[in-house]
Amino acid sequence: MTTTTTAAAGSTGDTGPYALSHLDALESEAVHVFREVAGEFERPVILFSGGKDSIVMLHLALKAFAPAPVPFALLHVDTGHNFPEVIDHRDRVAAEHRLRLHIAAVQDYIDRGELRERPDGLRNPLQTMPLLDGIAEGRFDAVFGGGRRDEEKARAKERVFSLRDEFGGWDPRRQRPELWQLYNGRHSPGEHVRVFPLSNWTELDVWQYIGREKIELPAIYYAHEREVFSRNGMWLAPGGWGGPKEGESLQTRTVRYRTVGDMSCTGAVDSDAATIEAVVAEIAASRLTERGATRADDKMSEAAMEDRKREGYF
Repeated sequence: MTTTTTAAAGSTGDTGPYALSHLDALESEAVHVFREVAGEFERPVILFSGGKDSIVMLHLALKAFAPAPVPFALLHVDTGHNFPEVIDHRDRVAAEHRLRLHIAAVQDYIDRGELRERPDGLRNPLQTMPLLDGIAEGRFDAVFGGGRRDEEKARAKERVFSLRDEFGGWDPRRQRPELWQLYNGRHSPGEHVRVFPLSNWTELDVWQYIGREKIELPAIYYAHEREVFSRNGMWLAPGGWGGPKEGESLQTRTVRYRTVGDMSCTGAVDSDAATIEAVVAEIAASRLTERGATRADDKMSEAAMEDRKREGYF
């Protein structure tokens, strides 16, 4: 009798009929993380903005628990300056899957005088207080985020299970080892754990998975004509947040978005990639990360993201 052995999933040289593909291995790991959290925590929640990473994350959660419904609610910190197409997609997906959507609105904090508008119009840096309040009010003890290690150097330091203190702060010295996919979710009262199922994915992995699974995204991720203006080397969309200023002229260009956040800090890229296949080819040839190329909030200082994480942001 002849026996066939295969290498561990995801390792170099996988062969044989039972070896997982690269995407299958990533999917399996993410599904395992969702199920592990469901078993370890009492009140998990998924951060869901309607952006591509949170859409993929929700798709994986649906797979993890099918045919049962996803046992988690959704939470979105809404800056009030989000792209309308993304907000429409967020609401449609939440309604389609009958998921509870909690919205923490930055505008409410500004109206109450608890936060103040920044001179530059950026609202992404104002998200920390609404996020922490939303977690506290919902008594959520595990919070799923779509962060990936390839996005930014501070995120590269994250574990899949990232312990946060009673103030939501992140201390890299308190992070725990994660050997053999063993995750430690223990936390003291008042603390919680941020969980990153896509941690080991790359932007290219995400897009290849979107293509394989035929996942619907907001149209702004594909090439389209849009009015934009140039500021600090980025193509920004006009809006009520304060752009364009005097001397900044609007022009119509064919662009798409690699990442989506607050309109005031998310730049478009010139692109004619109108299909998933074209986007995959474009990303494969890129030498800039999506955040490094198109996010002004990460350019405020060398340690902008790490400073925000220490204060309680993702």
